[in-house]
Amino acid sequence: MAEAFAGTWKLVDSNNFDDYMKAIGVGFAMRQIANLTKPTCVIELEGDKITVKTLSTFKSTEISFKLGEEFDETTADDRHVKSLVTLDGGKLIHVQKWDGKETTLVRELEDGKLILTLTMGTVICTRTYEKAT
Repeated sequence: MAEAFAGTWKLVDSNNFDDYMKAIGVGFAMRQIANLTKPTCVIELEGDKITVKTLSTFKSTEISFKLGEEFDETTADDRHVKSLVTLDGGKLIHVQKWDGKETTLVRELEDGKLILTLTMGTVICTRTYEKAT
């Protein structure tokens, strides 16, 4: 099922991203720059390993993981988190935990688009990507 997520995705819409970044503790200057970037997300599968690359002119990140196995991640805003990604009902659910806090990133496919829903407490951000290749 994770195979459906494979490909190159370009950001086409973003809703409430600034409030989400505030909620996770991103500073003003970094939020200003991040709000201007339109990242490309590349998702690759190799056996049971999934690699997610987020590429932008500002900052690029790459994580590789196996579903259901916790791993260490350094986020684009330099948080050092423990991450766990699972596949549930066709959704890739990515939970990040750090300093007693927790945020959830849910990727799902809807009408040929990749919808990324970021949740921190009561703050919800939605970012929509369209397939490039």
